[in-house]
Amino acid sequence: MGLGEVLGYRGRMSEPGTGVIGTGEPGERVPDGVIAEEMGEEIIDSLRRVRHAEETRYRAEHPGEGLRERKRRLTRHLISDAATAMFASRGFDAVTVSEIADRANVSMKTLYNYFPTKESMVLDEADELIDGLAAALRDRRAGMSLTEAFVGALEASMYGSDLLDDELAAHVATTFAAMVKQTPALHAHWLEIQDRLARVAAEQLALQAGTEPTDPAPAVAGWALAGLVQVDMDSRVRHIRAGRRGAQLRDAVAGDVRQAAELLETGLASLSRGTQAGGRNGSA
Repeated sequence: MGLGEVLGYRGRMSEPGTGVIGTGEPGERVPDGVIAEEMGEEIIDSLRRVRHAEETRYRAEHPGEGLRERKRRLTRHLISDAATAMFASRGFDAVTVSEIADRANVSMKTLYNYFPTKESMVLDEADELIDGLAAALRDRRAGMSLTEAFVGALEASMYGSDLLDDELAAHVATTFAAMVKQTPALHAHWLEIQDRLARVAAEQLALQAGTEPTDPAPAVAGWALAGLVQVDMDSRVRHIRAGRRGAQLRDAVAGDVRQAAELLETGLASLSRGTQAGGRNGSA
């Protein structure tokens, strides 16, 4: 299950109507079968639309992807999709790693090659999210504030939410947010991800400002920016429980995140000016 599902979006899905393995290969219908059995037939069509759109976009953005790389990527998604359905249906602690391997039709060795821990199957898109947010800070255009770049990248990561049925998207977001909060191992893993994000952000800001990541300004700024991801999660759950769906939900969450970002802006303004003037973005 991806971090995107906790936040209400999904950054990738497997191919429409099949498993993630190519046509004619073993296990090609595994995810649909597992999802239907664990969560019900009615959600399959919605997930197929997401799979198709995300796979189309990914291939367009990565035209040089080789067959081996593609197979590895899709096998990872197969395992994650099977785990997603089982966790959503039964709860994290009620599912064993061996059960996931069996349902995904892969060996335990293969599963651990992709996911070193059970927790990593729940928040498996963390690396992609962190890399994307770090890139937004690194590549922001001259004159763009730190918060504007960060929030823009966070909102861009929500591609795909429009393709899910509103009620399904709401169910997945609230189910996994609660799972992360209530399961000690998952909560600890989530805190580790936030720590990584804060450190990566601090490294980017320090690089641009010509300082060290451990200096107070970039360190505090990194944690402040990382906190916006938690604001997004909490806001999404709150508005879903208030009955908001679709565009109304997205607008409400975006408004909360941007309001929080505005509160940070004054404190980060001096660092933003410093990185623009003395760092890579401000160099002649």
